Amino acid sequence: MDELAAARARFGREVLTLDDPVPPHPLLDGKAEIGRGEYSIVLDKGDGERVYKLVSSPADYFLYTADDRPRGKHFPIVYADHGIVGRARSGHPFHLMEMERLYPLDDGSPAGELAARLAGFYWAACEQWSRLGADMGRIALHHLTVSPLELDEGVKEALQALSDFVEEYQVLPDLLNANNLMMRKDGTLVFADPVFIA
Repeated sequence: MDELAAARARFGREVLTLDDPVPPHPLLDGKAEIGRGEYSIVLDKGDGERVYKLVSSPADYFLYTADDRPRGKHFPIVYADHGIVGRARSGHPFHLMEMERLYPLDDGSPAGELAARLAGFYWAACEQWSRLGADMGRIALHHLTVSPLELDEGVKEALQALSDFVEEYQVLPDLLNANNLMMRKDGTLVFADPVFIA
């Protein structure tokens, strides 16, 4: 993973975390923060099954709410969009989403190994197409959809759906950050936050 961290830095995608405070809101007051990403903050809803996710990236908001968003077992379940609850320092609104609780990948688990294979293949394709700048990620993702990797049909369909979404919404894919690929309790790999806007 050190190689992937160096790759992220090379392309200006270092692991960054949002430093905004959690905005006051009745659904969030008193809730424990359990994670932060580059564009989001995750709070425990308290029921063991769901989380509240504050999303400041338009790309993530599209991914979670668009009528034609990717769906299926490899994408997160979104239960509710509770609307705008504040504004991030970036200037983008904070959208409050109620989502299924996902978990970090366990090294050596089938989901962890699959994520490492996908990220490695994706990074190799990014290196190959790096001269194309921002378009390299889209092309690298497309390479995953036609790759010789041994993938089950569900994963292939999820990659194709993600690739189609990236093209339709003109967002950029990000499969290099381990936090963008997570898993359910049952070990299913989930593309939790695989897009961003440059």
